[in-house]
Amino acid sequence: MSLNNQWQKFLIDENISEKSIFTYIQGLSEIIANINPRTMTEKRRLSLAEGHLREVRRQARRMQNEMQILEERLNVLEESKEG
Repeated sequence: MSLNNQWQKFLIDENISEKSIFTYIQGLSEIIANINPRTMTEKRRLSLAEGHLREVRRQARRMQNEMQILEERLNVLEESKEG
């Protein structure tokens, strides 16, 4: 296996492990921002997609916050069980 192939495999594996829902949301935001609508219908659809993406981002933040709170509660329960 050549050094170039090893480097590509490393980059691919590195990229996969770091993806989160926010990475996907950012990618979709960039795709939507780079689309040039040609008709009013396309403009409305893009506007609707942007609104949906904002809502997805908001819900993802809420889920992340709830998950963090639940993890903290779990840690407290595990500590109290040990003690």
